[in-house]
Amino acid sequence: MALGSFFNRLKEGLTRSTAKIAETIAAVFKKRRLDDEALEELEDLLISADLGVDAAARVIAEFRRTRFGKEVTDEEIKQALAEEIAAILKPVAIPLVLNPALKPHVVLVVGVNGTGKTTTIGKLAQMYRDEGKRAVLVAGDTFRAAAVEQLQIWGQRTGSPVISGGQNADSAGLAFDALTQAREEKADVLLIDTAGRLHNKAALMDELAKMIRVLRKQDETAPHSVLLVLDATTGQNAVQQVKVFKELVAVTGLVVTKLDGSARGGIVVALAETFGLPVHAVGVGEKAGDLRPFDAFDFARGLVGSEAGPPPAGPPLAR
Repeated sequence: MALGSFFNRLKEGLTRSTAKIAETIAAVFKKRRLDDEALEELEDLLISADLGVDAAARVIAEFRRTRFGKEVTDEEIKQALAEEIAAILKPVAIPLVLNPALKPHVVLVVGVNGTGKTTTIGKLAQMYRDEGKRAVLVAGDTFRAAAVEQLQIWGQRTGSPVISGGQNADSAGLAFDALTQAREEKADVLLIDTAGRLHNKAALMDELAKMIRVLRKQDETAPHSVLLVLDATTGQNAVQQVKVFKELVAVTGLVVTKLDGSARGGIVVALAETFGLPVHAVGVGEKAGDLRPFDAFDFARGLVGSEAGPPPAGPPLAR
């Protein structure tokens, strides 16, 4: 999928989030002076759109510094808002780049059940295959037969070996065997699915810790990336999930899925402002091409419904 068409897909996926923001801006800022009352309304809108209190306050502070007292139209506000949001997102818009020296680059994929971990692994495998790279997949969520079957389907689609076991098999053992195979085959990436039973935090912590311990018997630097997959439809709950998983394991980056099913796309901004973790990719649908590297400005203008092109190059806003 071309980048331009993905922006259209992203914009379409963010329609529900955009409507929430754009319609209110259109109603409030029809050639209006940007005074205290207008800024307060705008801040309330941003918070209600799941950008979070800190990100909303940062945007409003910048508006107050640069535009206070000026007459503005709704389109000017949308364009300016896209630029301010992009400034927050730009430092975290970092693609997941595999280290070619590792063979394989080990990626542990974590998250609560239902966020789209297994589908994300399949889409990543497809993305890497399209780049000419070879992936090995591990069905480490051995408690859900559906997850194993789903990963096997993705394995067939992408020509990737899938290491799986029986119901409730030892996921750490599977990961160990998969790393052995991936090293022998000189695979580029090992993508490991994991369980996400957050209601039993202690058991999940033990399982993830064991998996990492066993992987390090072969490669003391593994896993090289730990991706936390978040479902955009959960809104502010995603912030709590990041906090919990950061306690369980050293999360290195985020993937945000299901933006097409949510009016809460602003949560990506809240995550960027709160944690500063790389957002490697976003998902706007079920097809393999619907997961793509995260672009800060495309996302920002898609979120607020701005048609403006990228702003001129310049230094990022001070944090």
